[in-house]
Amino acid sequence: MATLARKVLLRLLFPVSQRSACNRCLSTRLAEVGLLEKPREHGKSYETGQLFLHKIFGYRGIVLFPWVARVYDRDVASKTEDRSHDDQTTSVGKEVKGRNHLYYQVLIDARDCPHIRAQTEAVTFLGNQENSRALYAIPGLDYVAHEDLLPYSTEEKSPIQHELFDKFLMHDPESSPPFMARETLRAWQEKNHPWLQLSDVHRETTDSIRITVIPFYMGCREAQQTNVYWWRYCVRLENTGEETVQLRERHWRIFSLSGTLETVRGRGVVGQEPILSREQPAFQYSSHVSLQAPSGHMWGTYKMERRDGTSFDCKIPPFSLESKSEDNNSPQGFLGR
Repeated sequence: MATLARKVLLRLLFPVSQRSACNRCLSTRLAEVGLLEKPREHGKSYETGQLFLHKIFGYRGIVLFPWVARVYDRDVASKTEDRSHDDQTTSVGKEVKGRNHLYYQVLIDARDCPHIRAQTEAVTFLGNQENSRALYAIPGLDYVAHEDLLPYSTEEKSPIQHELFDKFLMHDPESSPPFMARETLRAWQEKNHPWLQLSDVHRETTDSIRITVIPFYMGCREAQQTNVYWWRYCVRLENTGEETVQLRERHWRIFSLSGTLETVRGRGVVGQEPILSREQPAFQYSSHVSLQAPSGHMWGTYKMERRDGTSFDCKIPPFSLESKSEDNNSPQGFLGR
C-alpha cells in the first residue's frame, strides 16, 4: 500500500451520456483526482475534511463528522435466539447483540450525484409547526460506513463541488487533512443533532443479498387533533454473490404501539426495479413512514427475481421506530430553505 499511495489515482467517471436505443453504448472518461492513501483500520476514525472515494458507489466525497452507531447484524447468530420459530412476526422479537461501528456524515460531489445508484438526499426533516405539511430535503449528503471510504489527497483548494462546501469547510494547507471545519459546521451539527444523528443500523443477508436499514426520527406534528410521528429510513441493497438478480416487489409490515399492524405491498421501490449484478452490486434509497404513536417497528421482504425467472424472498431486518425529544428550532434555518 505504501507504493500505491505514491501513484496518481485515476477515477473512472460514471456515464456522461444516456444509454443508446440498443441499450449497449455508454460513454465514460478518466479523470485524475489525487493520490490514494492507505485506508485506516477500524477504531481509527477519519477527521473532518478527509477526501475519499466511496468503495461501492464510486462517488467523490468529504467527511464532515463521524457518528458511532450501534450495528445489529442478524447474520451473526445470537446464542439466545429461538430457532424454533422462523416467521416474520416472531423474528422481530429475536435478540441480536449490537456492536459499535464508525459511520460518517459526508458531502457528495455534485458532479457525481446524477450518476450513482443511490438517492443523494439522505437528510430530510419536517417543516416548522406553522407549515406542518412541509417536508424538506438536503441534497448531496450521505452516511458512509468506515470500511466504505477509500481516502485520497489532492492539492486542489475546492476539490468537492457542493453548495455547502465553502459554508462548512475552509482550506488550510498546514493541517492534515488540509480542510478544516468552519464554525458554521459545528453550529449546524449542534443545532440539527436530532435530525442528523445516526444511532442504529440493522443488517441481514438472504441468498447473498445483504439488506442494511438505518432509521431516523424526524419529529412529531399534530394532524386532526392527533399527534403523528414521522421517521425516514435509508435502505441499501447489496449483492455479495455472483448471480444477477432484480428487485420486483416489496412487502412491508408496520406495527404501531397504538396497536395497529399495517401491510404494504407494491412493485419495486421508489418507482424503480433495480438490478443487482457484479458490475453494479448495490442500490440505495430512502423513504418515510408515520405512526400515530411514539414508537413501533417495521420488517418485511423484497421479492428478488433471477435471470432464469425463478424468485426468492429477501428478508428486510426488523428495526425499531423510536421517537426522541425535539428541538423547536427549524433545521432549515441555517440553509435558508
